[in-house]
Amino acid sequence: MRNISRRQFTRLAAGGTLLSLLNACGLSQDLPPVATVPAATTPLATSTTRTRPILRNDNVPGFFVRYYKPFEAVDPERWTLAVEGLVQNPQSLSLSDLLALPRVAQTSRMKCVECWSAAAEWEGFHLSSLLAIVNPHPDAKWVHFQCADGYYESLSIEELLQERVIWVHHMNGEILPDIYGAPLRLMVPFLYGYKSAKALVRLEFAKEELPGYWPAVGGYTKDGTIQRGRDHPLDLEGNRDIRGGGEIFYPDGIESQNQGG
Repeated sequence: MRNISRRQFTRLAAGGTLLSLLNACGLSQDLPPVATVPAATTPLATSTTRTRPILRNDNVPGFFVRYYKPFEAVDPERWTLAVEGLVQNPQSLSLSDLLALPRVAQTSRMKCVECWSAAAEWEGFHLSSLLAIVNPHPDAKWVHFQCADGYYESLSIEELLQERVIWVHHMNGEILPDIYGAPLRLMVPFLYGYKSAKALVRLEFAKEELPGYWPAVGGYTKDGTIQRGRDHPLDLEGNRDIRGGGEIFYPDGIESQNQGG
């Protein structure tokens, strides 16, 4: 970590419609063409001594894997999260740095535009812990996300400060697996999964919104609001109807059984 002392860090650590949703179901079988990644994207550092697995879309039972394109998984020993832009104290944070932040945990469900959803137990930190370190400028209103696979998105600081938004480094009691966005991913359960960026490498605080990859290329809404329609929860039997407009809770799902956990 740069720009703050270890003692300072230790003290802080203690303390619209988705194209009519394609008939209320989401992603087409014909994926849109690849967009040009913004020049600000941080390239993934690769190790010369080991080969990391190549991550790609996979229908893993219980929780599908979706990425913008195949890429080499991040090496957690070499990885850092760059936090830049309109901040008083830019940082380059290691996984150890982030693991030292005050932890929060929750069980929540991610809803994908492809008509499926899946729930898991997540553990990580709240944005407020990061803000205490980087000290954003008053005119910083948005956070832009850059990912190891070239994916990009943004959310407002106001949204990111909501209680159920979590920056995840553990999943189901274990360190976040490569396939689900290690070493760090975002979980925003009241928005579609394309807003919950994975394999994060860079955060930029900014005045204005950055239209994300799928809103720019796939025609999805910038806000990512969950729409009414059908859902296939991968961890439950059968299909369900959803009314939209917020986080999904199923009475027989683990996200309802473990609320507040």
